[in-house]
Amino acid sequence: MNHLQYIIFFLLILSFGRVDGQKYKDRIDSFRIHNDIKVTIDLPANTKLKKETIITFYALPNGNTTVQTMGKKMEVGDDWHYNIQHIKAQTDFIRKQLKDKNFVVIYLENDYKSWPLWKQKHSDFEVLIPHIVDSLSGSIKGNKKVIYLNGHSGGGSFIFGYLAGVDKIPASVKRISFLDSDYGYDSSYYSKFNRWLNEVKDASLNVFAYNDSIALYNGKPFVSATGGTWFRSHLFLKHLQDNFNFSKSTTDSLIIYKNQNKGIQFYFKINNDRGIYHTQQVELNGFIHSVLCGTKYDSRKYQYYSDRAYSKFIE
Repeated sequence: MNHLQYIIFFLLILSFGRVDGQKYKDRIDSFRIHNDIKVTIDLPANTKLKKETIITFYALPNGNTTVQTMGKKMEVGDDWHYNIQHIKAQTDFIRKQLKDKNFVVIYLENDYKSWPLWKQKHSDFEVLIPHIVDSLSGSIKGNKKVIYLNGHSGGGSFIFGYLAGVDKIPASVKRISFLDSDYGYDSSYYSKFNRWLNEVKDASLNVFAYNDSIALYNGKPFVSATGGTWFRSHLFLKHLQDNFNFSKSTTDSLIIYKNQNKGIQFYFKINNDRGIYHTQQVELNGFIHSVLCGTKYDSRKYQYYSDRAYSKFIE
């Protein structure tokens, strides 16, 4: 164990179950590292060491706290942020499906409520972020552990910070998901993705975006033609199409691209009314689908971009 892992291990043996006044049946605790990062670990109540343990790092979107990201039953006067992601309830739904796995979620929040801004404040982020991922995953008990990197909105910047800090994506990372969060994508990252997808067994990449290039806020565009996830995701897909074959399908709401083994999936939300569909991509079973798409549980008891499948789990 490194020094940070010792600190994390000590904090994890303290009492679990309560986060900022919220009480949960699962083992949940929060602590701070590096002075400006809040870590919240959600461990399933029935953890079994013999099971495969999936450690999902969920980097928070800009402007949200962890408890808002986890979500809750809404009451009069509650902030609307509590009702737009519901990652905790979606986690509980996933656990009901993945009964043969230990599904762990690690929420990553910083004091600036923005991972792009946090990186600006830390010139050594390329060292810090891989160290955070390695230390936190190393502190979780399990005989067979795999890592999923996931994030919404500005949370994608944390993932790109991780990629910038590693020579290659390690084999322990099995899934990378961008929930309308790949604003930072450019060609400099492609070689690492390509190598990982070709060399790591069961590597899975999924990307979600909506046409923000035409979206209006108060009647005006708020994203440049090349600065949003619509453009960046299509650029990402274009690079992948040089090395992988994709099939294309459409629904009333979505344009979908999948490669042959379904390990790579892109979901583009159509935007005929020039609306803002940033958070709906998470709320409408987006986190569930980012974890389960391409597996035998894909679209089982839920549909992406449809009614909430997790409502009964909201506490």
